[in-house]
Amino acid sequence: MPEGHTVHRLASALTAGFGGRRVRTSSPQGRFLEAASIDGWVLAGAEAAGKQLLIAFTPEESVDVSDPVTRWVRVHLGLYGSWTFAGEEGFALAHAIGAPRVRIGERETRQGGGSGAADGYDLHDAATEDWRRLVPRPTTRLRIAGPHGLADLTGPTACEILDADGRAAVLERLGPDPLREDADPERFVERVRRSRTSIGVLLMNQEVIAGVGNIYRAEALFRARLDPFVPGKDLTAGMVRGIWGDLVPLMRYGARTGRIVTTEPEHREIEAVIQERTRATRQNGDDDPSVVPREQSFYTYHRQTLPCRLCGTAIRSTDLAGRTVFWCPRCQTRRSRRASWTTEHPVAAWADPQDGQLR
Repeated sequence: MPEGHTVHRLASALTAGFGGRRVRTSSPQGRFLEAASIDGWVLAGAEAAGKQLLIAFTPEESVDVSDPVTRWVRVHLGLYGSWTFAGEEGFALAHAIGAPRVRIGERETRQGGGSGAADGYDLHDAATEDWRRLVPRPTTRLRIAGPHGLADLTGPTACEILDADGRAAVLERLGPDPLREDADPERFVERVRRSRTSIGVLLMNQEVIAGVGNIYRAEALFRARLDPFVPGKDLTAGMVRGIWGDLVPLMRYGARTGRIVTTEPEHREIEAVIQERTRATRQNGDDDPSVVPREQSFYTYHRQTLPCRLCGTAIRSTDLAGRTVFWCPRCQTRRSRRASWTTEHPVAAWADPQDGQLR
């Protein structure tokens, strides 16, 4: 399932490609008939809240999104959802975001076999100037087409139209999102410290903190030297604020680059390997030699049975509330070492806290 930074990248891509322009909306699959009710409206912008994507549509350019007439398309990608983009040169910030998909107009073979043509696209010489003739996949839940390009949504867990009250209800039930300017980290601190649930479960609860997924959960706890099974109530406010403060630059870097990198530069060459599975841990730019390779990007995620980069102890994994949790049993003791970690390995040595820029 895409983590929160991915959804923020989607919001930016949709705003950049369609923002302020009238668009055509349709549901080739036929499972989102409400698309017809906003066909020809203006895509006023898009926002992310955790793993929820909210796309604003207004009937006229002059209508502000705060007007009650505004409608919001809520999308949750889930495990299999994906957006794929095609258009004029410079239209899209990305070719595809979400679950692995072939890019529109390319003869690539995607994971699991099959090609884009098998999904319903006419890929014959589909250069950027031919994007208007691209036939949607039969599985396309929503197509948005503007004057300069299009975006297709396939396989989402949720896709629905909300009014202003519906949008407000979605935001109200979510915890604070480290990537949103309006986030209140004290809400996160309070919810963790009053709970007997383990911190490993709380970090995956979108009502406690929005946008954190399995990778950020495993890596943030390692960087904090926290045992995933410690109850939230046993943590100090400073410990919880430390987790938040670490997640902000990590997730900002993810939103900017499409990659999750949590390792300090001096640790990346140590035990540089991960456990590949049928569905491998893949990130944007994996074929680019200039980026940090995924084998060097994580401390514990998908590194079960492999030596810890710092102490050499075998990384462990187990099921925790239906998801696999990864941790180092030596580095992550029940007693937090957050103070020594912060002193010896400050986050500032890894990234600029303002934009998550890697050194």
